[in-house]
Amino acid sequence: MSSVRIECVAQGRCGIGESPVWDEKEGALLYVDITGRKVCRWSPVTRQTQAVPVDAPVSSVALRKSGDYVITLGTRFAALKWKEELVTTITQVDKDKANTRFNDGKVDPAGRYFAGTMAEEIRPAVLERHQGSLYTLFPDLSVVKHFDQVDISNGLDWSLDHRTFFYIDSLSYSVDAFDYDLQTGKIGNRRSIYKLEKEESIPDGMCIDTEGKLWVACYDGGRVIRLDPETGKRLQTVKLPVDKTTSCCFGGKDYSEMYVTSASDGMDKEWLSRQPQAGGVFKITGLGAKGVPPYPFAG
Repeated sequence: MSSVRIECVAQGRCGIGESPVWDEKEGALLYVDITGRKVCRWSPVTRQTQAVPVDAPVSSVALRKSGDYVITLGTRFAALKWKEELVTTITQVDKDKANTRFNDGKVDPAGRYFAGTMAEEIRPAVLERHQGSLYTLFPDLSVVKHFDQVDISNGLDWSLDHRTFFYIDSLSYSVDAFDYDLQTGKIGNRRSIYKLEKEESIPDGMCIDTEGKLWVACYDGGRVIRLDPETGKRLQTVKLPVDKTTSCCFGGKDYSEMYVTSASDGMDKEWLSRQPQAGGVFKITGLGAKGVPPYPFAG
């Protein structure tokens, strides 16, 4: 795999860059800066990043069938009109908890928006445990809570046949699978398919490729790993020049480029001087894998 090439394409230092999503219509990469409270869009043509500021930690962004985007903002599902920089609340979750926020989110093949919560961090990956839950926002704008007792609700995706839902609760150091019912959006029969090794550190964001293999960004592990969900084996490791890799997606014209977000929060001056690209967005080419286009929210 000597042809793998890694380039920092968006240099702006995110506090916590997250939720990369390829917007095919715009030919651009969407992502968020959670603590920087902004939704960003990077164009490979202009090589510039535009950003829309928001009023709370914004943890995920997704395409919307009717146009523009949906986001998770604080404990709200919200709609974002890009040109107008207008955010409208759709609904709120975790009303019984004062100290949580949404984390990662993604839209399923039927157009439902899955996203989970976590306690606000005291410092990176240090927080009150078991405070989070996993939710789905349905196209009719109703919300279902699947389960609670989550530490850090994180990476999520669906198998190519849509029968399996993959999910990461970061502090379990595990990539889990559930049986998935595409008709109803129900999940069940949770099981672990991969336990991270010590040097891989904390599993964060995740995406799937056209061969049904999972790619997981390893926070504090400075890498993205490729897993076979059938065998539970790691197939490939791609190391990045930053430790705090947070999430990944495929994009570009044929979805053969991988984009990886990263974080700089919790890094001191010396650490940042060693890793000046921390908080940047990276493009990886030459992986020999392709991704699946993101699904838009149907509501």
